[in-house]
Amino acid sequence: MDTKRDPDPASGGGPLVPARVRRLIESPTYIQADEDGAFLRRTEMCGVRLQLDYWKAAEKLQQFGIADTVVVYGSTRVADPARARRALAEARRRVKEAPEDAGHRRALHQAEAMVRHSVYYEVARELGRLVGAARGTRRLPRLTIVTGGGPGIMEAANRGAFESRSPTVGLNIALPHDQLPNAYLTPGLCFQFHYFAIRKLHLLEKAKAAVFFPGGYGTCDELFEVLTLLQTRKIAPIPVVLVGESYWRSVVNFELMAQEGMISADDLALFRFCESAEAIWSAIRRWYDAQA
Repeated sequence: MDTKRDPDPASGGGPLVPARVRRLIESPTYIQADEDGAFLRRTEMCGVRLQLDYWKAAEKLQQFGIADTVVVYGSTRVADPARARRALAEARRRVKEAPEDAGHRRALHQAEAMVRHSVYYEVARELGRLVGAARGTRRLPRLTIVTGGGPGIMEAANRGAFESRSPTVGLNIALPHDQLPNAYLTPGLCFQFHYFAIRKLHLLEKAKAAVFFPGGYGTCDELFEVLTLLQTRKIAPIPVVLVGESYWRSVVNFELMAQEGMISADDLALFRFCESAEAIWSAIRRWYDAQA
């Protein structure tokens, strides 16, 4: 047996530890399971990681008393009006300097679209204010704004709630590219998830309404998932509002789906269109009045 002894650093120069024992306690197998990152990241531990991903946020939401929410979805690329106007001015300057550059012309087109879409930033911001300032009633409890925690429409909705001095929640997701949380989230209610599935669950689990602003793949993914859950009655009915009727009708031909028998005519009643924050909030309240 190897009898060579090494100092035990944990003992502060106390008892010596045999070299063989030192090798044992330095082995990866000796690390406690809950402190072993390599072990927890193994494929076989996916179920445990799913539980952890869910429960960390669930516990904190309980501690803050977040029980009923309005979940707001929308593009990360929608900018506030001031930023959009600055981008447009810069794009115009570049085109003026090099009008033959196709890249500059393409950037100008995108900047013009950014200015058009910036109206939705203000709508989402005002909706956050309205929801954050509203008191609960017997039919509709006090609600908290929840978003995916990132920029664009998410930032706008969280910003409005922040400005009304209401708690506001952000459920961010780990992505290949960095997506920092927006600055308007309540400390202690800003989370980052590994699994999209757990994030989706938390976004919708406490939702008393779902509001969809114009967006891309991610927003459409969430929209069709919510509509499918309502269609199949996997979740309790909630009002679903699509903001920007012209955008949504140009992106998705809902009526054609019904005409072709892919959905029923009744499925068209699962959502409604609105254009302003006041109309969105009024639609949500009227929906609950009708249920009563």
